[in-house]
Amino acid sequence: MSQPYNHTKATLALAKASFRSITRSPSAVIFTLAFPLIFIIVFGFIGGGGIKLDVAVAPGSDLNNPVITALEKTSVIRLTKNDTQENIDKSLEKGAYDALISVEKNPSGLPAYFTNVKYTSASLTNGNVLRSVLNDIAQQLNTVNQKPAVTEIRATTVTGRLHRTIDFILPGQLGFSLLSTGVFGTAFIFFALRQNLVIKRFFATPVRRSSIVLGEAIARIGFALLGALFIILIGHFCFQFTLINGALTVFNMLVLATIGVIVFMGFGFVVSGLAKSESTIPPISNIITLPQFLLSGTFFSINAFPAWLQPISRALPLTYLNDAMRKVAFEGANLWDVRQQILIMLLWGIGIYAVAVKTFKWE
Repeated sequence: MSQPYNHTKATLALAKASFRSITRSPSAVIFTLAFPLIFIIVFGFIGGGGIKLDVAVAPGSDLNNPVITALEKTSVIRLTKNDTQENIDKSLEKGAYDALISVEKNPSGLPAYFTNVKYTSASLTNGNVLRSVLNDIAQQLNTVNQKPAVTEIRATTVTGRLHRTIDFILPGQLGFSLLSTGVFGTAFIFFALRQNLVIKRFFATPVRRSSIVLGEAIARIGFALLGALFIILIGHFCFQFTLINGALTVFNMLVLATIGVIVFMGFGFVVSGLAKSESTIPPISNIITLPQFLLSGTFFSINAFPAWLQPISRALPLTYLNDAMRKVAFEGANLWDVRQQILIMLLWGIGIYAVAVKTFKWE
């Protein structure tokens, strides 16, 4: 009596064969490992600082005074006036704010205002820039028309984690790697399988269509996770990339990477269905990947973009993957803390796979 066909073994065999194929593909290795590593190495050695200085205004601070007015007119300063004290304290520790400023009237008369500034050791470079800006503002205000002193600056510093450029760059490059693997890898492989009639030959066997898709997916996810783990470890041990909770942080990042690559594979299925020839795959894929690569906070915070561009950036799935990765790695957030980012990525996944079902072709 013949044994029933084992679809699990078939799926695993397809996954194993596909994984070998991926590791032998120069383009897969370049997009998944080489490009991200090049950027990580470059920015890891550069170090860095921010484009904008993020300053929180303490709750209850006097807002109608010349100091706040002068800061609002300073292009490098970005003021936040409506945050809670609890969130401000946490953000100072994490370096999300460069300083906390509070301006209060002097009941004795002169100087007219006291400007209290709390810096953070998590953002020493930006703090020094802000200190210089405030000193210039105070000097200008105190010498206008030979008037008596308008403000006196009082400064303190709180202890926080040092935020390096690599802590921002590495999650973005990891997201770029997952996006490239999911879109380009999936699109090329399924188009090739269809064009070379490999899928048609599979149909002559008891192999299910689901086994074909699942086998390829396991191979892609496995390769992407190995690449992600390699990038994280290189960043941590060579450039002090922050993993605030150690192995648990790595695990959470790999879970996010799994969700990300599954979502991005949906775009790959759409591309493989839309492409009429192999030469049309790169242009279609670039239409999907390039805007996300440039606008999803890969190199710079989307807060540095023009106001009209930020809503577009916040609509892209890679933005939420990058944001979740950074929160988990540097801020110590767990997966529940980034549930909003995960939910938005899952909604993108549902939408894109619905499109993929309509566009994907087996033959």
